Amino acid sequence: MSLARDITTVGGGTLVSRLLAYLRDAWIAALLGVGPHSEAFFAVLQVVNFFRRLLSEGAINSSFVPIWLKLRRDDDGTASADRFTRRVLLTMFCIGGFIALLIVFFAPAVIAVIAPGFDRERRSLAAFLLFMVAPYIVLVGLVAVVAAAIHAEGRVGAVAVSVIMFNLVMVIVLAVVVLPNQNIEQFYTTAWLAFSVSIAGLIQLVLTTTVWLSTGSRWQRAHMYTSGQAETFFKRALPGLIATGIPQLKLIAATAIASISPAAVSWLYYANRLYELPLGVASVAIAAVIVPRIAASVHMQADGGAALAAAQSRAYEIAAGLALPAATGFALLAERIASGLFEHGAFGPQDSVAVAGALTALGIGLPGHVLEKVFGAVSFAHEDTHTPMLAALAGLITAIVMGILLFPRFGHIGVAGAIGMSGWVGALLLNFTLHQRGWLRLDGLAKRRLPRIFFATIIMACIVAYATHAVGPGEAMSSLGRLAILAALVTLGILVYLTSLQLLGVMKLKELATAVRHRT
Repeated sequence: MSLARDITTVGGGTLVSRLLAYLRDAWIAALLGVGPHSEAFFAVLQVVNFFRRLLSEGAINSSFVPIWLKLRRDDDGTASADRFTRRVLLTMFCIGGFIALLIVFFAPAVIAVIAPGFDRERRSLAAFLLFMVAPYIVLVGLVAVVAAAIHAEGRVGAVAVSVIMFNLVMVIVLAVVVLPNQNIEQFYTTAWLAFSVSIAGLIQLVLTTTVWLSTGSRWQRAHMYTSGQAETFFKRALPGLIATGIPQLKLIAATAIASISPAAVSWLYYANRLYELPLGVASVAIAAVIVPRIAASVHMQADGGAALAAAQSRAYEIAAGLALPAATGFALLAERIASGLFEHGAFGPQDSVAVAGALTALGIGLPGHVLEKVFGAVSFAHEDTHTPMLAALAGLITAIVMGILLFPRFGHIGVAGAIGMSGWVGALLLNFTLHQRGWLRLDGLAKRRLPRIFFATIIMACIVAYATHAVGPGEAMSSLGRLAILAALVTLGILVYLTSLQLLGVMKLKELATAVRHRT
């Protein structure tokens, strides 16, 4: 399957999942606003998202696939690869079960750590919700392993569908259970949402397991000893898991710092959800698809490294091509995005302003965070998982220290800015280290395209800024009117940007469409 089609499939699944998450969060904003129930639920959701992204967004896949492919190449490769998968599943079940039990028994202490500023009401509610979502911690680990096995077999579409299911189930619960009961108490709304998290994990596991079992004889006896490979997998995966989980730890740290301020946890959550759309599409798609291609190119040096340089260069182009216009769009349209998507029901204009400020501050770090993912993929392909972990830890320390320093003066916006700056710290450290090792390569095509991508972003920014000024403020508009204006401005920006890329010779839309539709 072509690179463009693989990235489009995985990125498309992530995009649909993020859009469903926005629909979910818009409903939650209308139902719960930024009160104690939303604060408690979002604090618990940070724990859920930590394990979901820790296991589902690249690290398991990056460590699992090379070992699986190596076993598959042996004489009884299919049986050995499947036995390896079963061993990893069993180990993951034991680890996840142990962690879930700890969280259940020490739920109040967990909440005290991640949200020390919560009062007694919010702390008690959050501990109850954490108990309800604990089963998901076991399920998500199993889903991640089965999805990695499916991905190793080249069935990218099944993985994309699995990604969508998490937010789809929560949206269905809101549509079927919560919204028809207009007078439902906020406590029951948060309880149903927490319950839907565990149900979503169960559905994901059933879906991925069914796909995995549907092809091949999964219980053949293997002639090779594979438990050693399982140990190798976890040794390789651990640093990568730490590096992958650190972005979510940044948000948990931000929650802890800002929890003393009323509504700050909710404002940061909503801003981060908006921020994650471009970050998720770019970084998850690149990490899931580029790693195997770079890994294969590392061992093919007969062409003088041209294949490796080409694989890396396309990743840099995709990263810049998505992150630069997205960060620019956040800077220009932050308040319109927040008000258009969330401002209705219990979510007021002052909340839109607060979320917009945090989103603008986060957007500063978007290119850095995406590049950090790309550099991490390069390091993973060279079987080095420690360097991305150390760079990510440096970014985490930056986020915590700067957040503590900036919060007293700038509030939640200062905390968001600290997270944004941390992305550049990790990216620059990785760039310097990998460049010193000679692992970073650019081909001539990328050297021509990257400046043009930057120029296309400037053209888009100028036209969108002019259009925004011409439209004027939208305070007096209805929710539907604000959303329509936002959609028009975003559509204008996308069209201008794509047209600029076409005219500058960066990308031909017909060729891209052909690559997505057909195999190469």
